Amino acid sequence: MISALIIIFVITYASITLEHTIRINKSASALLGAGLLWTIYAIATNNPVDVGHQLSESIVSTAEIVFFLIGAMTIVEVIDAHNGFEVITSRIKTRKLTSMLWIIGFLTFFLSAILDNLTATIVMISLTRKLLQKQEDRLLFAAIVVISANAGGAWSPIGDVTTTMLWIGLNER
Repeated sequence: MISALIIIFVITYASITLEHTIRINKSASALLGAGLLWTIYAIATNNPVDVGHQLSESIVSTAEIVFFLIGAMTIVEVIDAHNGFEVITSRIKTRKLTSMLWIIGFLTFFLSAILDNLTATIVMISLTRKLLQKQEDRLLFAAIVVISANAGGAWSPIGDVTTTMLWIGLNER
């Protein structure tokens, strides 16, 4: 059973990474792979009640993340629909990428100390899409946003517990 699960996982993972090459949507590959994995696991396990409980926990965990993302992205879209980002973008006067990188990094750092890391990241990525035209610049800024959001969440006393534990673990090494 374990070898079948590993093989299906590897095939699913490969099909997700090769989405453009094989022309199959990664969502379809993920759903098919997850369905096969749970089916094999359920057939191999003699306790269907236990499998049902584990499947319910997995679905609930996934639903929590999806509902959080829907809420966070709705907030960002409402802000964007009412030109809320214009308040920030109109105050950024520099066109130098280095200066803008520092400004975005500091904004993200302090915003993530107030908001959730993921929400701060979504907001700041949306902001950088308004400020930058080139895809390469956006990718660089996205990396800085993710790093700054995690650092700000760890810095804040109300920050993200997981990120705080990660920073503690890195400092102990």
